[in-house]
Amino acid sequence: MQDILTMLNAVRRPELMMRAARIGAQSYRRTAHLPRLLGYGVLPRHAPAVLRLMEMEAALEDMRTRDDASYSVVRHLDVLIALVGEARVLSTAQASTAIT
Repeated sequence: MQDILTMLNAVRRPELMMRAARIGAQSYRRTAHLPRLLGYGVLPRHAPAVLRLMEMEAALEDMRTRDDASYSVVRHLDVLIALVGEARVLSTAQASTAIT
């Protein structure tokens, strides 16, 4: 099974969306953004959060490619911003454990 970061690297989205997500991720705050997307309560750890965000993003991407009338580009970008932000934290955490 592929690890989470490898699965994320395999995801291909339009460059403009990813550029907007990377810019938005610079101001990503987990405690402010995740509850709005995943529901309020105890926040999941980074890896489970990334997996849930990946599922949400895949559903949104499916809606986008099917030209679904209920598709929201704003919601899609919110999920992508959170996904990029969580992936950065997860990557940093994995790198720091590999060093020690």
